[in-house]
Amino acid sequence: MTGDSMSNTLKPYVISNVGMSLDGKLATVNNDSRISGAEDLKRVHRLRAMVDGIMVGIGTVLKDDPRLTVHKIDTTPRKNPVRIVVDSKLKIPLNARVLNREAKTIIATTSKMSREKEKKLKMLKKLKHVDIIETDGDRVDLKKLMEVLYKNGIRSILLEGGGTLNWSMFKEGLVDRVSVYIAPMIFGGKNAPTYVDGEGFKSVEECVKLKLERYYLMDGGIVLEFEVVKNPDKNK
Repeated sequence: MTGDSMSNTLKPYVISNVGMSLDGKLATVNNDSRISGAEDLKRVHRLRAMVDGIMVGIGTVLKDDPRLTVHKIDTTPRKNPVRIVVDSKLKIPLNARVLNREAKTIIATTSKMSREKEKKLKMLKKLKHVDIIETDGDRVDLKKLMEVLYKNGIRSILLEGGGTLNWSMFKEGLVDRVSVYIAPMIFGGKNAPTYVDGEGFKSVEECVKLKLERYYLMDGGIVLEFEVVKNPDKNK
């Protein structure tokens, strides 16, 4: 996996991975997210073991309190990727499991400070296994973040974001590959979390185009693997 050239700037190769119901939900309206079976969980952890970093948004940390380590397959702690949390307002709890010592953690936030944020930032900087990346603006500049991560040696990222971060990454053209497990379930619920939320593209012409590369059955459902089509207009 190598970085892609984008505006003459190298960035990590980004794989968006998700497990969802047939109707595109990440969880039920009561946040029951038991979608993947044992084999799909192993698939996800094999992906984690292959990349340099795992990236989520603060919403995922607050809702699920994930470890973001490789632990469903045989491995060693040295194989754990860097954990990357996009957290513009620095809402991360200091006791979040993603801040444990099982792996290095990078928190991406903004340079916009409040007294409370500045206080928490000082506490986080005391943790030797935690690094902070700041970008300008009200929200983390994802393109700038990708540039900094690449310069810091992170060449590949598994994006395990919720709908908000996934939307932002797709909108900015930062995703290179999509790996989806579709479970044989229907969740329903207009307020249930979906794979990609955000404002959405206004037309088919604007939307992200995908090329199906591979598919196979797993845990009663199906895994679909796509490459993101870059500059689709050039392929017409």
